[in-house]
Amino acid sequence: MIPAAPALPQPATPPSPSWQQLWRDAVREPAELLGLLGLDPATLDIPPAALAQFPLRVPRGFVARMRRGDPHDPLLRQVLPLGDELQPMPGFSFDAVGDGAARSGHGVIQKYRGRALLVATGSCAVNCRYCFRRHFPYAEETAAADHWRQAVEVIRADAGIEEVILSGGDPLSLATPKLAELTAALAGIGHLRRLRIHTRLPIVLPERVDEALLAWLGGLPWPVVVVVHANHANEFDAAVDTAMARLRGVGATLLNQAVLLRGVNDSVDALADLSECGHRAGVLPYYLHQLDRVQGAAHFEVDDDRARALHAALAARLSGYLVPRLVREVAGDTGKRPL
Repeated sequence: MIPAAPALPQPATPPSPSWQQLWRDAVREPAELLGLLGLDPATLDIPPAALAQFPLRVPRGFVARMRRGDPHDPLLRQVLPLGDELQPMPGFSFDAVGDGAARSGHGVIQKYRGRALLVATGSCAVNCRYCFRRHFPYAEETAAADHWRQAVEVIRADAGIEEVILSGGDPLSLATPKLAELTAALAGIGHLRRLRIHTRLPIVLPERVDEALLAWLGGLPWPVVVVVHANHANEFDAAVDTAMARLRGVGATLLNQAVLLRGVNDSVDALADLSECGHRAGVLPYYLHQLDRVQGAAHFEVDDDRARALHAALAARLSGYLVPRLVREVAGDTGKRPL
């Protein structure tokens, strides 16, 4: 009898990179981004001043969802610095939605009854060129400063606040222990009923939805609503769908808010595909925002008449629960203004 040969040792499977490693590995140079997509930087107007004003940052997994060879790809258009950003436009400002006037504490914004928004951090995994806070003074105004103390005291002192909204930047760019530090401090405030998290990370960097994050979310004492931000159906892939399923698995309600952007999603087909892809991933449409008129973003604007026509056509095409509300945020209003 011939003895069996000893089994050869199998090479160890390298561990998957952490979300922090993927964050650090983000693309930061336009030439590299365009090279990955097979595009010639010389054919596009990318002045250094636009990059200096608002840096480029985009995770490589998000780049992988872009169409090679297409300078008009809807995902590329959202992140690529262009000379158009440097043109001053009447009616566009540095604080398009009145954040400064609504400040009630360090990094705390109160615009609407019963809610307090915390600007948790200035960091994002992706810098969207239309961002309404692209000029926000994050260095002076983040609620996480001093272990959240001032923000927590503002909320504790106002019994009318029932909902805390984590925004930024992107709150999920913070390490999970930092988020847990906040919610531990909030847990003793009896008048809180809900926690809402506005985040783009599960879309652009789905690896952020890891075991530690899920354990934190699943252990919170309030219902949790996670509002993700996707503007185009191509932002959803298998990894994003898995991240959404994991968030739903710990009881989070998932909603999507999008911004109507010229050259990105300003067609009925694009908006319908976005709603359908989101719904397949377990995410219901929430808002379709008209562009916040922040300096540097005017080239994305869709006029109100066209926005209303697109929304009416979308409502005629889809079931009602797949149609987001078309709104604009107006400084000083007590809620989002329907269009």
